[in-house]
Amino acid sequence: MIKYVLQRIVYMFFVFMVITFMCFVLIRMLPLPALPPNDIHTEAILMRREALGYNKPYLEQFWIFLKNVFTKFDWGVSEKRYIGRPVLEVFLEKLPPTMIVNLYSILWTIPVGIALGIWAALKKNTWVDYTISTLTMVVISVPSFVYAFLIQYTLCFKLRLFPLILKGGTDWFSPAMFKSMVPPVLALSFGVIAGFCRTTRAELTEVLTSEFMLLARTKGLTKTQATVRHALRNCFVVIVPGIFGEFIGILGGSLIIESIFAIPGVGSLTLEAINAQDYNIFVLSTCFYTAIGLAAGLVVDISYGFIDPRIRMGSKK
Repeated sequence: MIKYVLQRIVYMFFVFMVITFMCFVLIRMLPLPALPPNDIHTEAILMRREALGYNKPYLEQFWIFLKNVFTKFDWGVSEKRYIGRPVLEVFLEKLPPTMIVNLYSILWTIPVGIALGIWAALKKNTWVDYTISTLTMVVISVPSFVYAFLIQYTLCFKLRLFPLILKGGTDWFSPAMFKSMVPPVLALSFGVIAGFCRTTRAELTEVLTSEFMLLARTKGLTKTQATVRHALRNCFVVIVPGIFGEFIGILGGSLIIESIFAIPGVGSLTLEAINAQDYNIFVLSTCFYTAIGLAAGLVVDISYGFIDPRIRMGSKK
């Protein structure tokens, strides 16, 4: 297991470096954004560009970039939207609202999705199963921003139960802030609920028809006892790694949902960087999303081995 984990970390680092290099070169190939004349930061930015080797080959520029990141943790400064400010400082300011909104979403969607999946599996081939399965497929097929607009129109505009956009300020745990977070949390929740419902229903249905479940019933266990003691435990071998992946993914946020509800998070920051041609922020955002995706995949794979001792990741017969 340790050998497998070390191999995955090495592969993950290699993939991360390849994606970072591709993103870096493609962005450096774009025309440099124009700087405002007679601005106090313009001369400093021009000097910084010279120090970063903007007039040198891309490989040398990438080497300077990596050296600054790994030795000084310096990702550069913003040249447009937050001109003159360190990119990392701006990024860390935007991280808390993204994490909080996504955390609220996950905390209630995971148990609801699993509960609906269990209900559908126990009521297989009944109207309950058909209804839940149909709604699940519909929800998965519709993009999350469609739900965002529907929620914003019905709950915020028509019924006026919640504000249209997120409350300003940094009081993330105040009642007013929590109330303003309800619409984006709901918009983010539908897809997660549908995903866990479908997975739970599929896995539990397969387990309930297994031979060892028939053996458990013949030994005297009731349907409820057999389901709780055996079926759910085997079913959660697949579900729990998905939960770990969702918790890792709370850092990533949602580009479109954050823009619709004016959430000052990393998603809206990335879109701002694209629109303003703030390349340094975009490079950091791309590296961040790449790292989150790779880390989530690694945690999910490793968790299989810890949840079920029968699984030996990377073993050869």
